[in-house]
Amino acid sequence: MGKQLYFAILALLLFNLSSVPLAAQNTGIFDAHGDIGQVKHPGSLQYDPKTQQYTITGAGTNMWFGSDECHFAWKKMKGDFILRTRAQFNGKGQEAHRKWGLMVRSSLDTGAQHVNGVVHGDGLTSLQYRKTSGANTEEIKTGVSGADIVQLERKGNTYTLSVARNGVPFSSETLDDMPLGDEVFAGLFVCSHNADVTEKAVFSNVRLTAPAPADLKAYKQYIGSQLELMDIATQHSIIVYQTPGSIQAPNWNQDGQSLIYNKEGKLYQFDLRTRTPSPINTGVAKQNNNDHVLSFDGKMLAISSGEGENGASVGYVVPHTGGDPVRINKVGPSYMHGWSPDGKYLVFTGQRNNDFDIYRVPAKGGEEVRLTTAPGLDDGPEYTPDGKYIYFNSVRSGMMQIWRMAPDGSNQTQITNDDFHNWFPHISPDGKWIVFLSFLKEEVDASDHPFYKHVYLRLMPATGGPAKVIAYLYGGQGTINTPSWSPDSRRIAFISNTNLLFPVFPMEK
Repeated sequence: MGKQLYFAILALLLFNLSSVPLAAQNTGIFDAHGDIGQVKHPGSLQYDPKTQQYTITGAGTNMWFGSDECHFAWKKMKGDFILRTRAQFNGKGQEAHRKWGLMVRSSLDTGAQHVNGVVHGDGLTSLQYRKTSGANTEEIKTGVSGADIVQLERKGNTYTLSVARNGVPFSSETLDDMPLGDEVFAGLFVCSHNADVTEKAVFSNVRLTAPAPADLKAYKQYIGSQLELMDIATQHSIIVYQTPGSIQAPNWNQDGQSLIYNKEGKLYQFDLRTRTPSPINTGVAKQNNNDHVLSFDGKMLAISSGEGENGASVGYVVPHTGGDPVRINKVGPSYMHGWSPDGKYLVFTGQRNNDFDIYRVPAKGGEEVRLTTAPGLDDGPEYTPDGKYIYFNSVRSGMMQIWRMAPDGSNQTQITNDDFHNWFPHISPDGKWIVFLSFLKEEVDASDHPFYKHVYLRLMPATGGPAKVIAYLYGGQGTINTPSWSPDSRRIAFISNTNLLFPVFPMEK
């Protein structure tokens, strides 16, 4: 072979390799990453498995007109999915139109059809799309400037971009009739908007969710679960465990190193250091649901199990490490939710005479006392750490909202009044904060809290004031039914849901 021919073949190979996605040893949930188009400076991806953050460096002239140049971390996906992240640029940058975002592409070609949710350096946040290969990119501008929470959802050929400044509910734009093919490339991208420089963005709370199918039979079929821990100060969340089954309602033990959750009628201790579950012996209580709560001292566990008449849920008390349970309720359905700080009483939701109300009962068993009498569902009662109030949620105003009352049921006062259905108020151990679950009124009825919906976790001061979103997720029933604050009031535990197509953490065997 002549030298000219050798170097010509070598140059051709190098040119082709420059457009091939780069597989990395650790790309998190993504298959690979690489440059789109012939960028002047190669991009990169770093994934930190401890923080579960992705740092992407990208160059590229633009992502506009008929071609794109950027660095792209992607996963091949089929069917419906939801891609979501919180992100920001690293540094001031040089170009007002530098870009980070979420993207779905029909191929890795520079002129491929695509849909993307993009945040520009000057704050412009928009839904951009190319309808046919090589066509000019089109744009729908959002009303949000400088979004740092971006979600791109595919449902058939419809794409919905939802964006927010962290702490605020989503604002959404929808693009219909955008067929990209069943199998697509979905992921994160960075474009510098200047061929001579690179830009860097950090992506956290990255979630690629495969939602429940439309024909799923509620409460009979389930999709996978992810156990997440969130730092309240930063709202940074990490996944510590995944299972293809349904785990629900994590309680945080007083040791700060373990959690209790339920799965398929059993309760489990989950060791956060080894990230492994072990079953809790609950004796005759074998149909445990997601209404279980630890006493304030962490020594006792109130559980709810379907051993009542005709399979109705009734309450039991058992040591938190397991043992022989003591039945508390004479009748059901009864769902245990809270202990008094002195350990003498339990509060629960009971269905009596075709209505759900809040009741109090001695923790050693005895006569129950009805605390609420308003028509409609009252649920989720929980004492404050100082014992001065019981918080709960009630539909009596038409929307499901957060209320509170004195321990004897007097002075019932509405705390939230907004356009969400709010459930399960949990007060931090230091008494300063309340976290609760919010459903969209467009998705659920006021008295329902089903699995597998778009929900928010919201935080408000215990003294009153506006609530802010601290988690944007796909979940609902089982996400945060029970008190889930860490003992130091710095973190919460909760469950998000997805069909687990891409395990990246220790999976249940």
